[in-house]
Amino acid sequence: MSKKSSDAGVIAVLLERFNSQRLPRALSLKEKVDRGETLSDADLAYLEKIFSDFTQVGPIVDRNPEYKQLVAKAIDLYKEITDKALENEKQR
Repeated sequence: MSKKSSDAGVIAVLLERFNSQRLPRALSLKEKVDRGETLSDADLAYLEKIFSDFTQVGPIVDRNPEYKQLVAKAIDLYKEITDKALENEKQR
């Protein structure tokens, strides 16, 4: 079995987790920073975990390029959150 074909199960789990857990939390964080709030230590720890996970997903995405655009959009969303959070922090 090739690595690409064995990726199917991992991708299914990652997509389910993204849709049910990570995307809702990201959108909640985005709303928070868009209101001008700063991120808590727990929020920052969560974002650190997300960015760490992105590095582990890289090889899977490289083998399955049809997911590159989705991953890029997710990274953009998290970048928006962190940029806005930094801006909010500077305004305090």
